[in-house]
Amino acid sequence: MEQSLAGKIAVVTGAAQGIGRAIAVKLSAHGATVVLADLEPSTETAALIGGESLIRTLDVSNYDQWRELAEVMDTAYGRADIVVNNAGIYPIASIDEVDEALWQKTMSVNLDSHFYSAKAFLPLMRRHRWGRFINISSNSIGLVALGLSHYIASKMGVIGFVRGLANEVAADGITVNAVLPALTETPGTAGMPLDRKTGGWQMQAIKRFAQPEDIAAPVAFLAGEDAGFITGQSIVVDGGLYKIS
Repeated sequence: MEQSLAGKIAVVTGAAQGIGRAIAVKLSAHGATVVLADLEPSTETAALIGGESLIRTLDVSNYDQWRELAEVMDTAYGRADIVVNNAGIYPIASIDEVDEALWQKTMSVNLDSHFYSAKAFLPLMRRHRWGRFINISSNSIGLVALGLSHYIASKMGVIGFVRGLANEVAADGITVNAVLPALTETPGTAGMPLDRKTGGWQMQAIKRFAQPEDIAAPVAFLAGEDAGFITGQSIVVDGGLYKIS
């Protein structure tokens, strides 16, 4: 029997499409009330979930908007139990092409946002002495991937933050973990050259493209009671491509 998230309030960033949409749908199917946060209104995701979903526009690189979202959820629900930091950018550029602006934007969206979410939502979680932060990193940190030095740096930073934050909030009943997906078939990767995409899954043990639902399932597990003794961990979900050494 799948564990229930009934009564839990979750926020998923990047919920309008792709992995974020799949996560939001999965958490809702387990019984959670899901707040859909993205740069654009997540109306299609809300339609898939059905019922009433709180849709909020959110620039994850803006700390003030994070604080405003926490205030809205406090007013609406009086709690926030699960935060899934999924929103991110994937700009491919060689080190010669990466300028300061692209470096800072990549770090702000992919890493700073995780810090902002913790600052905004820890008070609500601590109030009920229960919480889950699930932060999306990437299996690219362990692969040969050209044109992604800035991206890999941001995603490796996510793992460091997860490990540090997990130590600080464990006594409050809060867990913090990372999920490292493979390159996944989403609108965000649709424009990538086919050979770049197939080159990845051909080296996997499971030889197919990752689907958003493949990533959503372990996120839902980490959100529940069954994962209550798992924290500070990085779970690779990539069909057996990334080899830990």
